[in-house]
Amino acid sequence: MSNVLDETKQQQVIALGRLGWSLRRIEAATGVRRETISGYLRAAGVAVRRRGGRPTQWPPPNPATTGEVSTDSVTTDAVVAAPVRPGRAPTASACEPYRELVVDAVRRGRNAMAIWQDLVDQHGFDGRYASVRRFVGRLRVTTPEPAGIIETAPGEEAQVDYGEGPMVRDPASGKYKRTRLFVLTLGYSRKSVRLLTWRSSSQRWAALHEEAFRRLGGTPRVIVLDNLREGVLTPDVYDAQLNPLYRDVLAHYGVVALPCRVRDPDRKGKVESGIGHTQRTPLKGLRFETIEAAQAYLDQWEVRWADTRIHGTTKRQVSVMFAEERPHLQPLPLEPFRYYRHGTRVVHLDGCVEVEAAYYSVPPGWIGQQVVVQWDDLHVRVLDPKTSGLLREHLRTRR
Repeated sequence: MSNVLDETKQQQVIALGRLGWSLRRIEAATGVRRETISGYLRAAGVAVRRRGGRPTQWPPPNPATTGEVSTDSVTTDAVVAAPVRPGRAPTASACEPYRELVVDAVRRGRNAMAIWQDLVDQHGFDGRYASVRRFVGRLRVTTPEPAGIIETAPGEEAQVDYGEGPMVRDPASGKYKRTRLFVLTLGYSRKSVRLLTWRSSSQRWAALHEEAFRRLGGTPRVIVLDNLREGVLTPDVYDAQLNPLYRDVLAHYGVVALPCRVRDPDRKGKVESGIGHTQRTPLKGLRFETIEAAQAYLDQWEVRWADTRIHGTTKRQVSVMFAEERPHLQPLPLEPFRYYRHGTRVVHLDGCVEVEAAYYSVPPGWIGQQVVVQWDDLHVRVLDPKTSGLLREHLRTRR
């Protein structure tokens, strides 16, 4: 690639350098040669790290958190509430009084963990998860594929993606319709924000990020995302072109976007694991009458079960790790982002471009060429398509 980077790639490289990333790590993430990275970092006054290995890591501690919870899924409250059963196990399962409920849940495809959580929440079940697992009899013996674990510092990285949400009754048609599930997962603590939406667009995608940032109380420094069009206009191995609106929203919050390389889904395995867990456990086999009811159910499950679980990789409780990570998140700006629409226009022979039946002048020398136009309710901005520099700004003409 050329040694001259576009403005978006320059900002990405400089931001990662300020995070303390080494030249080798930035090269692996962005595809830019280390010599080029070094030049841009020096020009920006950022210290260049040539050797010395990876940045300081925060590896998860190994000691078991016996004072917080006792198993992979049972919280402290559940352990205290479970009565002590001395002697050998009874012949009848504790799940026997709930046989019909369990059979119906299995028929709808819900797994043992989801069934146990429903019994505890809705029917006051005081048995352990192992009892439900044995009763369901759905043990699966699988050989997991080896995969590398990407460790990140507190507040450094989050991963985002879409998945399929539950079936919800559409208020317009009265029929059940599949929703979309947006998940943002912090790389250090694995704390997730799960939001449901009917449909997606570039503005809706960015607005979901804003809502997730508000729920977390801060922003990470890097967002890792897939190459879906709401965030990335042109996927590329080296120079992926971000959606301008999405890029500007992240810049407003001080966040750098880091698109995954094409056909490299393992780079955001944490959020994909979170999506799969959400689809299999709280949402499997359920339907909702309103999207507000579905979101409320998901929020309650997040607090009651997802945040209190012991994560399989870190061996620590998610809520405890998030309490450590939260002070490292960047503070939210005082005002939310002001959204705009954007598009390309060809400059007419009279030196103007058309935006929603109104015409706005462009500086001389652009006749017949394409320019980028951004507009909201108050302003229209004409930008250079190559540098994104402002050519001219107008007050919006009312029609």
